[in-house]
Amino acid sequence: MRTEQNLTRLDRVFARLDREPERPAHIDVPRMSRHRVALFSATLAFYLAIVWLVVITSWLVRLDWQVMFFRPYQQWSEIHWFVDYYVVLGQRGPTAVMICAWLGWRSWRQHTLRPLLTLGASLLLLNITVGAAKIGMGRLGPHYATTIGSNEMGLGGDIFPSGHTANAVVTWGILAYLASTPRARRWLSALSAVTSLGVGLATVYLGTHWLSDVVLGWAAGLLILLALPWCEPLIARTEAWIFTLRDRWRARRTGTAPAPTPVPVAVPLKRRAPAGRPDETTAAREAATRAPRAPVYLAPGPHTARSDRAPVTPVGSRRPPHADRLPHGPNTPHGPNAPAARPLSGG
Repeated sequence: MRTEQNLTRLDRVFARLDREPERPAHIDVPRMSRHRVALFSATLAFYLAIVWLVVITSWLVRLDWQVMFFRPYQQWSEIHWFVDYYVVLGQRGPTAVMICAWLGWRSWRQHTLRPLLTLGASLLLLNITVGAAKIGMGRLGPHYATTIGSNEMGLGGDIFPSGHTANAVVTWGILAYLASTPRARRWLSALSAVTSLGVGLATVYLGTHWLSDVVLGWAAGLLILLALPWCEPLIARTEAWIFTLRDRWRARRTGTAPAPTPVPVAVPLKRRAPAGRPDETTAAREAATRAPRAPVYLAPGPHTARSDRAPVTPVGSRRPPHADRLPHGPNTPHGPNAPAARPLSGG
């Protein structure tokens, strides 16, 4: 009788992930290189410069008011319907659902939780950094401005930097960050840059953000993408911790001991032999050319090899003779060379 184990949906998901426990070799995890550190430092300096220009009510604030009075939504009213739909690509809810579905499929195919955990880390950084900046600076938007020409800072608003723009940079840029090949990373980087640029300009067109809000939102999203390699060790430990909890839960459910965590085997380093001593390769070659030693289970004394021994021919058969059996052979009375029997003479 054949019995099959009934697996739940969660068991099937983890069984799929367990088919390849190691991360595929073709997945390249970005590292914090010098080039990335330089870009991060330059973007951070640009971020602080934009904040300072708005705080001191510089030419950037005057440009914000000029764009607001231009009212792009009235100048190009025929594209208003398209911009209303396009700006959804920067809203956190719809974009997070779309990107999560795609990265969930990537996790299923690549047998790793890294894509989903990277998305979660980026959204967490986005909520903390951009949210804190919004609340801390408290700038009002164009529709709620009180004094013409002022920077509208510290009035309880939550418009600076632009959350739509920063969210578009992060959610669409995470696809380029997790790309498997350099060519895919280049194409996805260009696509995410165009998408986030369009989302930022769409908010300016609709009058929901100042132009400086959008510029700061681009810088805020780029800072998060550039800082993600610093989160990779934490992402790897979180993934291992999740699978450890899964193994414990499965062991408690089945009543078996969880599989031990594999310990990495230390690879011995090849050391140089000191002066006057042969190295390991020379010693192994000399040991192979030496005469073989006798096994320890033989008695002490000289022993000859099997090929040097004289052949021993047995004298007779070891089988005991039987009276009722006749010998067989070419020259025996019953063999093929036996002489013909002479007929008996009658008498």
